[in-house]
Amino acid sequence: MKRTIILILTALLTLSMQAAKKEKVQQVDSLGRKIKTGWNFGVLPSVAFDADLGFQGGALTNIYYYGDGSQYPEYIHSLYAEAAYTTKNYGIFRVNYDSKYLIPKHRLTLDATYQPDAMCDFYGFNGYQSIYNQSLHKWNKNPEKMDIDTYQSRAFYKYKRNLFRFAADIEGTIWKDIKWNAGLGVLGYMIDECDIDMLNGKKNVYDPATDRYAQKAMDKNVEGMYEKYVKWGIIDKNEALGGWHPYLRLGLTYDSRDQRTCPTKGIYADAFFTYTAAFGEQATVDHNYNHLQFNFNFRHYVPVYRDRVTFAYRIGTQNNIAGKSPFYMNTYLNTLFIQRVMYEGLGGANSLRGIMRNRILANGFAYANVELRCKVVTFDIGRQHFYIGLAPFFDLGIITQPYELPEQQILDNYNKDTDPLKLPLDNYFAMKDGNFDHSRVYMPHMAAGLGLKAAMNENFVLSVDWAMALNKQDNAKWANFYIKMGYLF
Repeated sequence: MKRTIILILTALLTLSMQAAKKEKVQQVDSLGRKIKTGWNFGVLPSVAFDADLGFQGGALTNIYYYGDGSQYPEYIHSLYAEAAYTTKNYGIFRVNYDSKYLIPKHRLTLDATYQPDAMCDFYGFNGYQSIYNQSLHKWNKNPEKMDIDTYQSRAFYKYKRNLFRFAADIEGTIWKDIKWNAGLGVLGYMIDECDIDMLNGKKNVYDPATDRYAQKAMDKNVEGMYEKYVKWGIIDKNEALGGWHPYLRLGLTYDSRDQRTCPTKGIYADAFFTYTAAFGEQATVDHNYNHLQFNFNFRHYVPVYRDRVTFAYRIGTQNNIAGKSPFYMNTYLNTLFIQRVMYEGLGGANSLRGIMRNRILANGFAYANVELRCKVVTFDIGRQHFYIGLAPFFDLGIITQPYELPEQQILDNYNKDTDPLKLPLDNYFAMKDGNFDHSRVYMPHMAAGLGLKAAMNENFVLSVDWAMALNKQDNAKWANFYIKMGYLF
């Protein structure tokens, strides 16, 4: 791990360039940090790992402009671009611009992103009310360690989801730290069942003669959880293939943080409404997916020891207050400013670390994240400022608005289903005495872990997080591992 950190810092230093040919002797701020001025270019291979998405390869760059440094560590302009793909067929193609100075006294953020995802996670509705059965998708090269009678496919808890997003967000000042916010954009979801032929490639499928699964191959005739939800009528046919949704967002923000990337003190709070429209069949009287959602977020950064140790926590909620939101949009955590590639809610590296991605899927949810951020080592290499930090954390999520499952319809369609691989209903839903068990819906989902941070010039932060779910229904693995850019919040 130590060698990895040294290599990362060396790459950061080597690829970081100053646009100005000469730089005056650096001044320091009130905390003793050397002030950056002018342009700063951070260029890196986009090499990362996510337990849900696999190993990532590509390239990214983040260009900062600090001007005369009077506002450091805040930047005047930030331009971020990334193109990458993972071993689990997840792509990132993104350009993001952020500035508080392009429009005087206003913050403007523009984001354009395309994310193809050949195996997006789908574990059913209402968290623990949907049973996660690892043996349904757990493949092992040793057939003696597999549950052959239960195993379905590695893609059982997957579906195809390609997402296009464009967002334009602006913020202005009402009074001191109180801001107004407005934004508009469009989300385009193109979803379907997994393309098994593409995923298999030249792999062989299950051989009944040897009773073995060759090379992790998948049988395209095996239905996954997503297909069953469509077949049993839980997912309406008008939302089964996705749709295009323009949206308008309005809200208020209170922000007294000392900086945006890694605050050491202050409060950030926002409350906002998002109205999302629909087109075509999704906007008819019978199937109206126009809807209004409300979000509230509160983040607090408490200095424990100067800027070296900070206690940080975040609480938030997202709820549907009017209309019907299609299931695929309930995997998206609304935000006033796009700062990371994806906002999954809830479960995964961007919300509840250690818990499987999109494990908690409901109309409304609440969450909390707690971290103790410690800058263990700070040092300079040339004109670049670095620190190495540790951050133990705890994440929690709960459902506030569950789906009302059409229970009788599910039972009727399940009984009519002639799929020879169909398993007893309690493999898909929590059941009690032959009925759906509602007592599990509001049980909290919890995880804990430790983060390692390597930062350059306060704004360019590489995060390595190790996290473990506290309930095997949230993740049967002992732990998950993530390598990402930036802090979670």
